[in-house]
Amino acid sequence: MEKLTAAHRTLPFGTFVRVTNLDNGKIVEVRITDRGPFVAGRIIDLSHAAARQIEMIGPGVARVRLDVLSQPVVAAADNWYAVQAGAFQDKDRAERLRASLEHDYGPVRVVLRKGYPQLWRVLVGKEHTEDAALNLAARIRTVAGSAMVVRLDPSNSPEAGLPASGSRE
Repeated sequence: MEKLTAAHRTLPFGTFVRVTNLDNGKIVEVRITDRGPFVAGRIIDLSHAAARQIEMIGPGVARVRLDVLSQPVVAAADNWYAVQAGAFQDKDRAERLRASLEHDYGPVRVVLRKGYPQLWRVLVGKEHTEDAALNLAARIRTVAGSAMVVRLDPSNSPEAGLPASGSRE
């Protein structure tokens, strides 16, 4: 919470981003260390320290511009995307969604995201391109109502689980 870090759904871990608060012109540079935000219409989730630096603590949300400063080299073979169809505190609800999607959409897994609150994420597919994942997300949205594309980093592949961290608010 007190480091200049952020969560983004698809930028590779280790990416450095300049975030500009468009309401006041304040700027902060952060490193992507987590996945999120999993709220429609939001593109980045800043740590407490980063949010404080661009005066977002009071309002909690702001219009921002992102500028990628640098990205780690990611081999094409390590570039994978999935679709998050839901996130639940109750594992049984996550398992029910998994079972309902598996027949029509291929591999679906339930992955624990530790933190507070602890969430069981339902991840569908393993696509090699973001465009393929976006197409899958559009199909899943018609059934599940919710679907967001997320990057699966090599150290956080579906087999290894996904990053675990606390809240970024």
